Amino acid sequence: MVSRVTTFAFEGVEAQPVDVQVQLVGGNPAFQVVGLPDKAVGESRERVRAALMSLGLALPPKRVIVNLAPADLPKEGSHYDLAIALALLAILGIIPQDQLERYAAIGELSLDGRLGETAGVLPAAMAAEAMGLSLICPAAGGTEAAWSGGDVLAAPSLISLVNHFSGRAVLRPPEKGELDETETGPDLRDVKGQEGAKRVLEIAAAGGHNLLFCGPPGSGKSMLAQRLPGILPPLSARELLEVSQIQSVAGLLQRGRLSRSRPFRAPHHSASMAALVGGGIKAKPGEVSLAHHGVLFLDELPEFSGSVLDSLRQPLEAGEAMIARANRHVRYPARFQLVAAMNPCRCGGGTGAAACARGPRCAADYQARISGPFLDRIDLFYETPPVTAVDLSLPAPPEGTAEVRARVARAREIQTERLSEVGEKGLRPVNADIPSGALDRMIQPDAAGAALLSEAAEKLRLTARGYTRVLKVARTIADLDGAENVRRVHLAEALSYRHRPASEVSRPGEGALAR
Repeated sequence: MVSRVTTFAFEGVEAQPVDVQVQLVGGNPAFQVVGLPDKAVGESRERVRAALMSLGLALPPKRVIVNLAPADLPKEGSHYDLAIALALLAILGIIPQDQLERYAAIGELSLDGRLGETAGVLPAAMAAEAMGLSLICPAAGGTEAAWSGGDVLAAPSLISLVNHFSGRAVLRPPEKGELDETETGPDLRDVKGQEGAKRVLEIAAAGGHNLLFCGPPGSGKSMLAQRLPGILPPLSARELLEVSQIQSVAGLLQRGRLSRSRPFRAPHHSASMAALVGGGIKAKPGEVSLAHHGVLFLDELPEFSGSVLDSLRQPLEAGEAMIARANRHVRYPARFQLVAAMNPCRCGGGTGAAACARGPRCAADYQARISGPFLDRIDLFYETPPVTAVDLSLPAPPEGTAEVRARVARAREIQTERLSEVGEKGLRPVNADIPSGALDRMIQPDAAGAALLSEAAEKLRLTARGYTRVLKVARTIADLDGAENVRRVHLAEALSYRHRPASEVSRPGEGALAR
């Protein structure tokens, strides 16, 4: 006789069904787990044995074989404990096998039979609901699993499940966790001066464009970046689900609480490639995936390792992070908005007494740490001037986060309506994600604007990617103005933001028109 219970293996944010098969055969007493288990799965036999003993049950003096099918799919993690224990209880006659056929199970067992918090409950619940199954999970993950919309059985311990199936104490379905509305965070009104930088930030928010601030220390680069999530629209229902799945796999959902605020991730410049893109022993999501549909802020950009920055080029272009292993490939969604900040040089690059004593050579050496192909994927470059005492003495500006957010929302509504006809899967409804096939149809500059762009492309030596990004930024500026067509003034402003840091502009023929 073979007892079966369904559980899941995670490949990225996808939950793949795994058939847990348990059989008792004659021979010397043993407990074997087969089917490409890792060390954590192999150790489940001791946790399951101890949990059954806490119920007053002992395994019969037979050979216990646990097969995790499909056998060629790697199994990682401790969440297989519950499915193995339930299959054993079924084969021992404690729980009817026919009742377990309607359930999938996920959870880690402690030695006294309690179920501990487990990562990935939300994707597992969604996969179970798609298969027409109910999910059994730990009580700590019940509020998270309830968001799937399917039937969920959240149990605090193994004995509570035995009592539920025997009818002695039926478990109630869990309630959904709290849904936090958008948190505005710090107000843009706190930033005095830097009106040009605020304009660039508004354009970046409206079109989902990547942005680089370059300026001396204390010019407000980090303050501006931290206020970007507040002017972005809240997550849509689909985006909320995608973001929550990633957070669930990463174990970041607290008591099933979801938030409509867009993620804001700011890793330190010492972060490794695995920390930023994803990886490690269990191929966990990196910062680029945790920033999915949100903002990834890289402060002190040249201080990041060059290889780490270049590893962002593929996620920036494709909107996903591919983690390659010898026996499999794991994909995580990573469609984020990049905002970076840097000083002009290692000395700070201020003015007056704070000016760099080593001159342009210092700036060129410092900024050369960033590769040209990486910079080519940034849409907006802005040099933040120093903030003076006069700026700080001025009263708070009349416009804050609320006013800018309203304009951004109107611009995004226009883009959503325009891009709805494209309907390509995985793309954001923003100008930064206009597919190349629809570029000519959606962005048609007037004659004067086309002539300006053609001249600028030659003088600035724009790459094909840079050329299309200028068009997309101009489309966003036109949307903010409420203009149907892209005019010369929109393209002129977009070209002014293609000015790169000094080390890039120093090449012959570059920078003059952008300035």
